Amino acid sequence: MKLHSLKIFPAALVLGLALGSAQFTPVLFAQSQNQNPNAQQDQQKPRTFMGKIVKINSGQYALLTDEQAGKGVFLDDQEKAKQFEGKNVKVTGVLDIANKIVHVTNIELA
Repeated sequence: MKLHSLKIFPAALVLGLALGSAQFTPVLFAQSQNQNPNAQQDQQKPRTFMGKIVKINSGQYALLTDEQAGKGVFLDDQEKAKQFEGKNVKVTGVLDIANKIVHVTNIELA
């Protein structure tokens, strides 16, 4: 598999390497300069993410949302994520774009 020249955040690179040939990059939602003032408030609302809980070499758990594209999000509740390692789940939480992590409120089997 030929690697493309991409700018990858260090944590995403570590996770990508841990997953073998799959590259993993955190899900980022672009923000427009002309964004509606209520849009920032909407970012604080819980969202639902579907995917598979994976453990990277550093021991951190993440949610792989698109296995083929290697995309996903990091999770802040590692204890809750650990219970679902290797399983397809539905995660509810608030996406913290600045820190590229989901603040988990709930994880359940999908």
